[in-house]
Amino acid sequence: MSRLRQLAESRSRPIVTAEFPSIDGGNLDTVKAKLDPILAFVDAINATDNPAAHAHASNSSIAIALKMLGAEPIMQVVCRDKNRLAAQADIVGAALFGVVNVCALTGDDVTAGDEPQARRVFDLDGPQLVKVMSGLAEGRYLSGRKISPAPELFVGAVENPFGPPQHYRVERAKLKSDAGARFMQLQIGYQPLVLESFIAGCVANGVAARTALLPTVVLTKTARALSFMHDNVPGISVPEPTRARIAGASDIPEESFQLTLELARHALSLDGVAGIHIADFRHDGSLARLVSELNLSVSEPTDPSAPSDPSDPSEPNAPTAR
Repeated sequence: MSRLRQLAESRSRPIVTAEFPSIDGGNLDTVKAKLDPILAFVDAINATDNPAAHAHASNSSIAIALKMLGAEPIMQVVCRDKNRLAAQADIVGAALFGVVNVCALTGDDVTAGDEPQARRVFDLDGPQLVKVMSGLAEGRYLSGRKISPAPELFVGAVENPFGPPQHYRVERAKLKSDAGARFMQLQIGYQPLVLESFIAGCVANGVAARTALLPTVVLTKTARALSFMHDNVPGISVPEPTRARIAGASDIPEESFQLTLELARHALSLDGVAGIHIADFRHDGSLARLVSELNLSVSEPTDPSAPSDPSDPSEPNAPTAR
């Protein structure tokens, strides 16, 4: 069973996931150099699938590389670029190498990227892809053809609590949860009251009880980064007072960190939140600092059914090597 699944099911402590930087060239050492600074501070790491509609090293190749290097990957699969055949092939193929956490998302439109003439696919939408992933985990392709043995998949999705109409976002989260999503990474947001309302809705409709909800915070260090997201990234709105706070700070990088810390603390305080997802635009050690200041202890989950052995380093009171 994957570490992410154990934590999502046990809710023994907050989950910490993070976004892995895109890779455009190099080799396994290139991946390792970007992984090493964050590996000890997260439970699982997203292998993205052409984020922001830009081509990068493939989701499956990065997921397998992360697995080889000792991390637990979450392989994202977007609906934008692949039909149902390609999506299923990616998932089953990566599972051969032990990649079991998969996350379905629609994907930014091609107009957000640097090749806007690319053809959109969208053979499946987000909830449909979640359903396909759940079927694969049960041992069958969408066609009904059997897979033996079935891949041991842990299925997730994404949702944007901040997109209008907000009541629809709660309903859409339920669609994905009903389809089999057991963890859900939420879009970056700078409106705490809106997040509160979304999480409360997911508690009320049962989503939070069966699907681990992971709000996203992003580490930035400039006012320009906030303005860029507000102006150019679909689905992200940064209120003007928030942008003004950072732009007017005497120490902009530190104020930017404090803003992220405040948003993370607020998110983790909400009943129904199972952990936090971190995007890092700084790459300066701030992720480790954030995890530390949130007092999040990332250690191996324990199996409550396992016999106790004082000499076993996997016991919770013993130091754990990663």
